[in-house]
Amino acid sequence: MSKPTARKPRTDAERNRGRVLEVACELFAERGDEVQMAEVAKAAGVGVGTVYRHFPTRQALIEAVTEQRFAEILAYARTACLPNPDTRQALTCFLTRIGEVHDEGRGISSAIEAALGSTEPRGQVGADLLTLGETLLDRGRTDGTFRADAKVADLYMIAGAVAAISREAIGDWRRFIDIALDGLRPR
Repeated sequence: MSKPTARKPRTDAERNRGRVLEVACELFAERGDEVQMAEVAKAAGVGVGTVYRHFPTRQALIEAVTEQRFAEILAYARTACLPNPDTRQALTCFLTRIGEVHDEGRGISSAIEAALGSTEPRGQVGADLLTLGETLLDRGRTDGTFRADAKVADLYMIAGAVAAISREAIGDWRRFIDIALDGLRPR
């Protein structure tokens, strides 16, 4: 007996899913946690059943928006930041992107916080972001840019603070990055 093969999603189904996710990001950015599934469907030009087929609950949609947000930060960091041979500039690039995403997407952050209880990255993309941070710290410890006892947990706190400062508009997050990275310098 042959094993059943997994069906590949139809091209139009993939396109609809992408459109729903794109529109959801835009609506959550504009209006935060107020956005409802029917509004997403209407704005995406699909039926509400299509939205629910891809995202069975509002929380599932917000989880997908969250994953996409962090996947975009990760992709940016890998292509625009990590290749920079100046380790401090590479880490500044990474933290700046985190600040920009949270600054520009305050509504998305509020929807994520309301639905998931936290805005921190999860799952594989969260693990990949930690690995990228560890890579930058290893490089900085090796080339003398960062102190030998700098840990990924330290970087995680800095990234979380940058996100909170920019998301809540409670200060100059760019200045904070500069000050925080000074704290990672060797003594």
